[in-house]
Amino acid sequence: MRKIVLATHNPHKVEEFQAIVAETRPDLQVIAYDGPEPVEDGVTFAENALIKARAAAAHTGLPALADDSGICVDVLGGAPGVFSAYWAGHAKDAAANLNLLLDQLSDIRDPHRTAQFVSTIALVVPGDASSEQIVEGVWPGRLASAAAGAGGFGYDPVFVPDGQPEGAERTVAEWSAAEKNRSSHRARAFAQLAPLLTEL
Repeated sequence: MRKIVLATHNPHKVEEFQAIVAETRPDLQVIAYDGPEPVEDGVTFAENALIKARAAAAHTGLPALADDSGICVDVLGGAPGVFSAYWAGHAKDAAANLNLLLDQLSDIRDPHRTAQFVSTIALVVPGDASSEQIVEGVWPGRLASAAAGAGGFGYDPVFVPDGQPEGAERTVAEWSAAEKNRSSHRARAFAQLAPLLTEL
């Protein structure tokens, strides 16, 4: 089985990617990255994804995937965006990030709470700069006024995806892992990337 390294130290992301990749490329084994974290000083998802994928490919000698993702809130001009993981400070405290975002939107009525989860995935093959690929997946929805659900991670407890039956909307944290992995921003991005992996 061919191996591909996922440039993250986040076990939740590793688990999600392993499930997503297994659906379309069961011949690929996604392994976690155990090397040093590069400085993510890009100002876009694409820049940061490339920084991470290049570092992982160079460190391991394996093809590398990196996802840079976040929540983009329309009324905040697309913020937190690339700063989603650090919204409440450099401690990367997911609960603090979520609570700060809810507090900032506390007076915003439901029609104006639209948001998108965005995932940008970079693929880097060591020694072949011409093979670098970048794809993006967008998952539209809105933010609930309070957190709900025990699943998922990050901003999942407040994100309500579009397309759900009226009156039965749930946050992503109330979805099963299988439901999320079929519809998420990462799944949408990887669907575009999968055909590009045929030569790995």
